Amino acid sequence: MKELRIAGHELPAALRQVVDYRKSGLSLNHVVGCPLDCGYCVRHLFDNFDMKKPHLVMSDEEAIATLVGHWAFRAHGTPIQIFNRATDPFLPTVKDHLFRCLESLDERGLRNPVLVITRWHVLPEDVGRLARLKNLRVTVLVTWSGIEDAKIEPVDCAIAEESLRVLANGRGRVHSILYWRPIVAGLNDGDEHIARARELAALADATVFTGLFYRNEIRDYFESIGVPDLYDDVARRKILPKAVEAKIIAAFDTLPIFRKTSCGIAYAHGIPDYNGHYGIREICDICPSRQLEVCKDAHRVPDEAEIHALALKASLYTDQITWDDRRIVVAESQEQQRYFMQHSLNFQVHDRNQPHYYGRHGKADIGWT
Repeated sequence: MKELRIAGHELPAALRQVVDYRKSGLSLNHVVGCPLDCGYCVRHLFDNFDMKKPHLVMSDEEAIATLVGHWAFRAHGTPIQIFNRATDPFLPTVKDHLFRCLESLDERGLRNPVLVITRWHVLPEDVGRLARLKNLRVTVLVTWSGIEDAKIEPVDCAIAEESLRVLANGRGRVHSILYWRPIVAGLNDGDEHIARARELAALADATVFTGLFYRNEIRDYFESIGVPDLYDDVARRKILPKAVEAKIIAAFDTLPIFRKTSCGIAYAHGIPDYNGHYGIREICDICPSRQLEVCKDAHRVPDEAEIHALALKASLYTDQITWDDRRIVVAESQEQQRYFMQHSLNFQVHDRNQPHYYGRHGKADIGWT
């Protein structure tokens, strides 16, 4: 791949690849650069945190063509994320690109689920424009942490709170999620934080809560700005200790709250979970009964022919695949291979070398062992 420089920055190879597969779907990221400086941002992992001004990598038209032409894209099925890795979609210089992409996909008659994740200002005119989309199943996930340390979270949480209020005024036309993240033990899991999250939950269709993605690059950044270690170690998966999870679930006993992003989106739209978490039944023990029925009715163990056909398309070894009524297990896989199969089947797909332990819900070991 040729070198690409934007405003003096050499763009890392990972960010030149404008479409990649993540757990919540195909991710479109043809705008890179963000001024919000969230200390835990995944941009640290792409060596791109210092690029503060958003820049186009390619045109919106080229980006959409790349998305729908991707080998894993399935019309009306594959979940899509827009600008969730390298910028914020509601920044003033990014917002027009967001809407052009949404409207282009919508004009094609596509009914795919689309996730738009932001911690910035969502305005009434934005809600109006979203409400005019006729086909896509769009959900706006408003990131809110309640973290008060400006070194870790420099963006005022009041911005996200106001965005939730604006979206609440469009309820019935636009679906929204309170995306409570990252929750860090001892930092924003106190009674006052939980009470505030409960208040904000009333503004959204559902609440999704999750822990901290804590890699060496993020830990090193915090050390460089004088933030003490948030945990004793880093982890591949998100960290959310068992006691913190239990405390939050107990406090939300009468409100719809979900461990998994796709579960919250499914509840908001009244559709089955596209990640097929129903097979891992202990994940669902906090789900509202009406959503459990929706997912139960849709749950189906795929047959061997389906599994092998998709595995071949994803270039996986079919002779190393096993499955039961909970999940499919593959070997020597990459995330995009597993998630392609998972979203095609609405059924969990795990890798043998990265096991999911019972009751841990795919979280890091920290705080659970």
